[in-house]
Amino acid sequence: MPTHANDAKTFDILVIGSGAAGLTAALALAERHKVVVLAKGTLTGGSTAWAQGGIAAVLDEGDTFAEHISDTMIAGAGLNRRETVEFVIERAPHAIKRLIDLGVPFNMEGNELHLTREGGHSHRRIVHVNDATGWAVQQALLQAAEAHPNITLLPGRSCIDFITGRHEVRYTASGRVWGVYALNEQTGLVEAYTAHATVLATGGAGRVYRFSTAPRGATGDGISMAWRAGARVSNMEMMQFHPTCLYNLDVKNFLITEAVRGEGGHLKHPDTGHRFMPDYDERAELAPRDVVARAIDDQIKRFGLDYVHLDISHKPPEFVTEHFPTIHEKLLSLGIDMTREPIPVVPAQHYTCGGVVIDLDGRTDLPGLYAAGECTESGLHGANRLASNSLLECFVFGDAAAAHILDNWDRYDAPPPVMPWDASRVTDSDEEVVIKQNWTEIRRFMWNYVGIVRTTKRLERAMHRIELLNAEIEEYYRHFRVSTDLIELRNLLQTAELIVRSALRRHESRGLHYTLDYPETDAAPVDTVLVP
Repeated sequence: MPTHANDAKTFDILVIGSGAAGLTAALALAERHKVVVLAKGTLTGGSTAWAQGGIAAVLDEGDTFAEHISDTMIAGAGLNRRETVEFVIERAPHAIKRLIDLGVPFNMEGNELHLTREGGHSHRRIVHVNDATGWAVQQALLQAAEAHPNITLLPGRSCIDFITGRHEVRYTASGRVWGVYALNEQTGLVEAYTAHATVLATGGAGRVYRFSTAPRGATGDGISMAWRAGARVSNMEMMQFHPTCLYNLDVKNFLITEAVRGEGGHLKHPDTGHRFMPDYDERAELAPRDVVARAIDDQIKRFGLDYVHLDISHKPPEFVTEHFPTIHEKLLSLGIDMTREPIPVVPAQHYTCGGVVIDLDGRTDLPGLYAAGECTESGLHGANRLASNSLLECFVFGDAAAAHILDNWDRYDAPPPVMPWDASRVTDSDEEVVIKQNWTEIRRFMWNYVGIVRTTKRLERAMHRIELLNAEIEEYYRHFRVSTDLIELRNLLQTAELIVRSALRRHESRGLHYTLDYPETDAAPVDTVLVP
């Protein structure tokens, strides 16, 4: 049955996403307003809980903001916006302090925070909770949100599209965002949620690729919804491939954290034992991720390998188990003892560096819509994200969006009556095999044609398949009742199109975008901004 207009559930502020960015914003906003947080699936199903490495911040006496800024700009291949980089990095120590106040049990060395080092960083500046930092952060934020009387947490809501002026009972052409239509995964009904302001924090789009370290729900939902509503997206071709994902036929998305290399792990040819990274870059295993990922990809293709080895067994066993207890335990369950033998690894899609364009206040192009975290293109990461800057971006922009909403609250009108979701024209489908088939096809051609190394011909082949699938999936969407799988499929295809369109527009190789047709880097970095 369709929902009715008076069924719209209205709050002061709507937050979409229950990870680091969403909960940071929610906690700040809830000090003065009623906030609802919608999450697809479970409240801990996003990327935050999966983050192993840590959070980058200048906390050591020998380190400086200038050096962290420089490291970030170098990793981003000059495509970063310097004002954004400065904005985020200068706020990093405060973000760490707030997390400590929330009870995040960061590793200590005596009375000081234990700092580790990761690829691309010139200093030890990574605070961490062993090798499961994201889970500890997620738990602390979630515990605080659950205890707050002004926060309503609603898992099991798959968002479909934003509610804008065209959905008002009194239709307007305004792009003003009033909320979202979301599928209640338990009842199967589509519900309308409206608010004075909306914060988008839905994470990235890793599942558009066959191999990814991202969780199951990373299907580009927020990026696709914002694009359909009229927001610009930028630099979607900059998809980061983590160099070291466990190679295992049964476990396809287990990440071996950057910190293994940061603490002395070596990448080696699995047959000869040759340590190959010094052949590619003077920084060896501590080179930025794009350099390391391309080197591994080259080794695999040149020698016909299935994987390469990541070896830290030359370190004392107690050092390995103390620093990487989660990874050690997981690998042991698969028959691999990382204290005695190397780990088989391959690159896998890991992070979406492009996304919805935002300013330093977290504002998108659409009035009433803010965004933070991996679904955005803030200017922090540029052409390649520096390790452990991702969670940091979530905290800083979650706070920035909340601060701007609070400072400008008097300018936000209450949401008007909106139209119900019309489910009367659709029926249940007995052809759900279409969803699985198309999902698999998208992920395969994106991996084969739009992966670590690209060509114009491969990109054109991918676009041709996208055009064919667009008509088929749109026809299916218009005639059958929505499900989470269908919503995700629609968004996966939209995200794939944005990635390929962006890649075709960049006639150079820069950072994460490497094309054999344009191997040189242009003198002047330019964003690939797409306008709906």
